[in-house]
Amino acid sequence: MGDIMKKVPVREQEPKVRATNFDEVCLGYNEEEAVEEAKRCLNCKNAKCIQGCPVNIHINEFIAKVKENDFAGAYEVISQSSALPAVCGRVCPQETQCEGRCIRGIKGEAVSIGKLERFVADWARENGIKPTPAAEKNGHRVAIVGSGPAGLTCAGDLARLGYDVTIFEALHKAGGVLSYGIPEFRLPKDAVVAKEVENVKGLGVKIETDVIIGRTLSVDELLTKEGFEAVFIGSGAGLPMFMGIPGENANGVFSANEYLTRNNLMKAFRDDYDTPIYKAKKVVVVGGGNVAMDAARTALRLGAEVHLVYRRSEAELPARAEEVHHAKEEGIIFDLLTNPVEILTDENENVRGIRCVRMELGEPDASGRRRPVAIEGSEFETECDAVIMSLGTSPNPLISSTTVGLDINRRKCIIASEEDGKTSKEGVYAGGDAVTGAATVILAMGAGKAGAKGIDEFIKSKNA
Repeated sequence: MGDIMKKVPVREQEPKVRATNFDEVCLGYNEEEAVEEAKRCLNCKNAKCIQGCPVNIHINEFIAKVKENDFAGAYEVISQSSALPAVCGRVCPQETQCEGRCIRGIKGEAVSIGKLERFVADWARENGIKPTPAAEKNGHRVAIVGSGPAGLTCAGDLARLGYDVTIFEALHKAGGVLSYGIPEFRLPKDAVVAKEVENVKGLGVKIETDVIIGRTLSVDELLTKEGFEAVFIGSGAGLPMFMGIPGENANGVFSANEYLTRNNLMKAFRDDYDTPIYKAKKVVVVGGGNVAMDAARTALRLGAEVHLVYRRSEAELPARAEEVHHAKEEGIIFDLLTNPVEILTDENENVRGIRCVRMELGEPDASGRRRPVAIEGSEFETECDAVIMSLGTSPNPLISSTTVGLDINRRKCIIASEEDGKTSKEGVYAGGDAVTGAATVILAMGAGKAGAKGIDEFIKSKNA
């Protein structure tokens, strides 16, 4: 038995090896390690970790089952709350959520709740165990727009309640940001995402791909012509933001969205695919969030030297500490307190470099973080042949602009209740990035759960 105050360490690929491949970085716990880590849980009666989980998984109960080697029982507990445990175990920011509330973490290291969730979900998949579908259908039809974490969660919860659910997905592959955004080395597509989507389908959910709501069909048509009693909009935030600096339209400037989508959906990470993705020699990634880390680490694996440019200091990096740590280990160069002012081009409008200015931190701004201020006379140029902009995303206005009576805010986000996903339009609910702007997978899942609850209450009251 190891030190009870410290987490059982998790095995990972060596940094030098993984920087050259797209295999998963973290290898997860085996049965023995999972049981040993589970024994560190104090099984608190008033479990604060549950309060820190946006989908309220009964964490102490599932860990108690792991302690007893009852992995099937642990999966059953998790499945009651989460449709995507193998995903959450890998990409949730546990350190600020469940693990951030763990009592064990006050004097020692918090229990590795995320790694245990991942272990249980992977064990269930490898042993052919699936979530239990509803005993019978209730005869009511609900449409879901988008097959990302919000849509899949809402669909799964409603299907368990007996609803006839159809998801409409704009792309050719289900999964939303799980399929096109998060790279293979953090979230394997065939081994994990596709299997989680299959589990949701196993609950009776139908998924129709290549259907663009707002073009192929409108939300109003789903309610009037297609016979759905309610609609949940979980269409995400896929519209990239740019800085508006000179040279941004040059050849070799990508949004992180486009770069990651090409790499994931068009399989640029595989040698046997001839994907139209620019494999640059030196890449500058602008931004400091998880998506910036994903883009930087992807470019590195495609053979580039990668610099990450961020206008604040390391303390303000919005990315998860684990992602920053992995990026540094792999050789990403962090150019902090630095801000681009121009992208330099050659005579053919190809990227040849980037001009930046050094920054210093001034007084706190509205976000509470110290505002970066440019240092006069500190401009410098760096050569590069590609720039990836990772400055956040906003919702595509297609759905809101084609739906009568759907209120949006100035950021083009749909206005919806946090409690039940209710919008200004009767029978229409929304959640996830389409409502909040770009956020995390688990917060989108929490919104999907809230939407399912709101829709269930709406349909029941209508038919009472």
